[in-house]
Amino acid sequence: MKKFIAFWGSLGMMMVMNALPVLAADGSSAGSHGAVPLWLCIPFAGLLLCIAILPLVKPVWWEEHQPLAVVFWSLLFIVPFAVAYGTGEAVQTVMECIVDDYLTFIVLLFGLFCVSGNITMEGDLAGSPRVNVGLLLIGTLLSSWIGTTGASMLMVRPVIKMNSWRSRKCHIMIFFIFLISNIGGCLTPIGDPPLLMGFMRGVPFFWSLHLIGLMLFNVVLLLFIFYWIDRRAYRKDIAEGLKPDITKPGTQVRIKGLHNLFFIIMIVAAVILSGVLPGLSVFQDASGNVLGIPVYKNVKLTIPSLIEIVIILAAAFLSFRTTNSEIRRQNHFTWGAIKEVAVLFIGIFITMQPALMILKAKGGELGITQPFEMFWSTGMLSSFLDNTPTYLVFLTTAGALGAQNGMVTTLGIVPIEMLIAISAGAVFMGANTYIGNAPNFMVKSIADENGIRMPSFFGYLLWSLSILVPVFILDTLLFLL
Repeated sequence: MKKFIAFWGSLGMMMVMNALPVLAADGSSAGSHGAVPLWLCIPFAGLLLCIAILPLVKPVWWEEHQPLAVVFWSLLFIVPFAVAYGTGEAVQTVMECIVDDYLTFIVLLFGLFCVSGNITMEGDLAGSPRVNVGLLLIGTLLSSWIGTTGASMLMVRPVIKMNSWRSRKCHIMIFFIFLISNIGGCLTPIGDPPLLMGFMRGVPFFWSLHLIGLMLFNVVLLLFIFYWIDRRAYRKDIAEGLKPDITKPGTQVRIKGLHNLFFIIMIVAAVILSGVLPGLSVFQDASGNVLGIPVYKNVKLTIPSLIEIVIILAAAFLSFRTTNSEIRRQNHFTWGAIKEVAVLFIGIFITMQPALMILKAKGGELGITQPFEMFWSTGMLSSFLDNTPTYLVFLTTAGALGAQNGMVTTLGIVPIEMLIAISAGAVFMGANTYIGNAPNFMVKSIADENGIRMPSFFGYLLWSLSILVPVFILDTLLFLL
């Protein structure tokens, strides 16, 4: 009965969180496609429900037939959209989604997945509450400098390996997602893609350090909560006779494949270049448009994006060529996690297009004028949609408020309090769901592969509602009012 109540409570919360901004937009948009009807968002909601429910009720079927579900829900959007707006418009919308968003997204994940899989840590440092707090803190601090995805892929296997002897450990990976995969990435444009988009629109590179107080408050509070949860679980494991396999006295830790850090730096440099090169005249035509390779109609693969892809794939290739396969064996490296993410997220990227169209068309009409409103609106939508376009929509909205003082961007003057709220909402609340930020689902998949029973979609949502939402309420009261 408790599971039944929890399931429907979570489902209701998710639907409310998605519906509120849409209802505020009167159920339609007046974007370039005309009035996009609300019912075109059904495939997106359907795919999310499949991701949430089928692993619980039909796990074997879901494991084998994920591509069929993705194709079904994608066609359920593409075909009606083509009927309403024409085949050419439908093809262009899908190609824009794949070329502009999905391609660089999955190549980045693939590159970091490959390179991090060639780094392993061995020794007698066992997963205890203090050790785990230290690991989470290190990963959180790394996130702003090598990206949340880079830090997640670098730290996930060492954390799993050091806690392999424990029975109760899913909470460790949940807080890993909270901190390393999301909150830690708020201090630089490298940390999370929304901040990179802000940098490309005139926000100074180190402006995000304004968020350091807010970030430290959240990190300290979450690590405190984690310590006591982990301490209780650790004592139960010890009481049941579990203990780490430590044969030598002292603390000895050795990292293998350390040269792969150079390839991670290559990937980070590629991401930075993708944000800087479009603004250089050499990569622009006479009209100021970014040069690229035509794909379909107005869709093109830009030269900066192509450079980013080539550098990332080169880093992945060189990583494999220069690393002993024994390291991958020690890491239990397989391709399952990246395959699952690649399949599911192409469906998510395609089917969420109507929701983004509605948001882009009506975001400025929602009457959001206060920092705390920006924080929660940006955050709630970033929990389920791509946080980069969501960030840009609300940054544009804030730039159109006519403020006289604040940060001067290409979108207008944005009050500092508004910019803090939008940035924090987009980065922090990506932790609310598995699909809120790119590395979340990857961490879950790797944990699942290594025998850690991660919560279902709604089970994870209950963790975020119970722990993250109260923290975000404190953020609002202490920093955003």
